[in-house]
Amino acid sequence: MNRRSKTVIWGAIPVLAFSYLISSPTVPFTDIPLTVPYAAESPGPTFNTLAEYEGKKIVDITGTDVDQTTGNLNMTTVSVRTQMTLSQVMSRWLLSDDTIVPIESVFPPDLTEEEIKQQNQTAFSDSESSATLAAYRYLGRPTVVEVKDVMPDAPVKDLVTAGDRIVSFNGEKVESPAQLREFVAAKAPEEKVALGFEGGQTREVVLGKNPHTGKGLLGVILVSVPADGATIEYNLEDIGGPSAGLMFTLAVVDKLSPGELTGGKFIAGTGTIAESGEVGPIGGITHKIRAAKDAGAEVFLTPAANCGEAKTAKVKDITLLKVTSLTDAVKQLEAYNGGQQVTTCD
Repeated sequence: MNRRSKTVIWGAIPVLAFSYLISSPTVPFTDIPLTVPYAAESPGPTFNTLAEYEGKKIVDITGTDVDQTTGNLNMTTVSVRTQMTLSQVMSRWLLSDDTIVPIESVFPPDLTEEEIKQQNQTAFSDSESSATLAAYRYLGRPTVVEVKDVMPDAPVKDLVTAGDRIVSFNGEKVESPAQLREFVAAKAPEEKVALGFEGGQTREVVLGKNPHTGKGLLGVILVSVPADGATIEYNLEDIGGPSAGLMFTLAVVDKLSPGELTGGKFIAGTGTIAESGEVGPIGGITHKIRAAKDAGAEVFLTPAANCGEAKTAKVKDITLLKVTSLTDAVKQLEAYNGGQQVTTCD
């Protein structure tokens, strides 16, 4: 074997080894997964909040008169792929419009699997609660704070149950879940407080300790529910998340008020919703716009804080309406359907 042949052979060995490593799904000679700490984000499915999913109304309102609706109010999502090999990450980065992000941005490393689950559950409930409260405030209807769930290790597990409605805290009126959480956070662990419940009953409870803040803790998941006899159920909990807040809220408003917000058109959008009705920014806006356009939307409701990034999506033939609040979103849709001037992200 001459010198040139030896050089080619020895030079090929590390190349072949590297090629094997980046494409292999497991560590050589083991069953241990060989993945990299990155995730790929891409357009996810969209759902019409005025329609059904898996046989259930996505926003199901009972116990009150519901107006007929047409058109679409689609919430949008981002698909996240993890557990990828280096070659899969490189392929998606080079050959697709996926966004490659560190895995820490999807799954915080300082939280356990159970803590992430509880955090997501709270986020879903907060989104639903805020949607109900924002919609009811806009419509001028009353709401009340209800216990949706009690954590297994909650300090109040023997005194509070799911379905209880809390109306006061140490004698002060409770009007929203956020307000009650503020009351609790202002107290120290082991402090005794009085919770007032619908019907006039008062119970004294001893607060626990929040492991993240060191402040007081009830250990319950709270939601806002109608106080007028109506029931609102959101049947996309594990898909929606907080970014579905605006579209959930608009669906409630559309169903409980005369006329149609959509004008019979295909409207899509995203954005968190605060109890006050303020619309907040979300992640993955470009993927959501692409998903909406692919589904047939002609309008995309865009949180004002996301407008700069939204323009980089460069999706043709879809109007990006810039919205700051629930009231703003309703007015924008009314103007668009009436052929009047609107505020866009352009």
